[in-house]
Amino acid sequence: MSDTTSIPSSAPSETYPSSCHCGHIKFDVTLSPPLSQQQVMNCNCSICQRAGYLLVLTWHNSSRSRCATYLFNSKTRHQLFCPKCGISIGIDFKDTTFPASRRNHYGISVRIFNNINLDILTYHKYDGVGAVPPNGKDLSGIQWEIDEAERLEKEKGKSS
Repeated sequence: MSDTTSIPSSAPSETYPSSCHCGHIKFDVTLSPPLSQQQVMNCNCSICQRAGYLLVLTWHNSSRSRCATYLFNSKTRHQLFCPKCGISIGIDFKDTTFPASRRNHYGISVRIFNNINLDILTYHKYDGVGAVPPNGKDLSGIQWEIDEAERLEKEKGKSS
């Protein structure tokens, strides 16, 4: 998912082998500066908390073909995950209203980097709750209700 051509050859960088749990999604992430010199984003928004995201930004190169996606709230940021094991990969910031400096990036969770010690990383707390407020709808249970209605409709069609 990284685009190493975007990194100047003189800049210090490091490449991190990464994968989901089952190995269906495998890729290398090249960061400049290296992870040890970056602050990892620890966001308090609902999706980052539930998915366990600890994000670093890397260049977008449209290489997410094996990832499944999920949209929520403002429907502007594709949450990327493995369709086989369900592991959260990160967030696609390509089509967001964020500043241009962040728009052509993936937010990749360092939790999928192989052999990373999370205890030695430096974290930056980001107030995602304050930056992107909820859309005001109470969505508790709504997907279950939609799924149940579809199931009942299919059963009704089979019995006809």
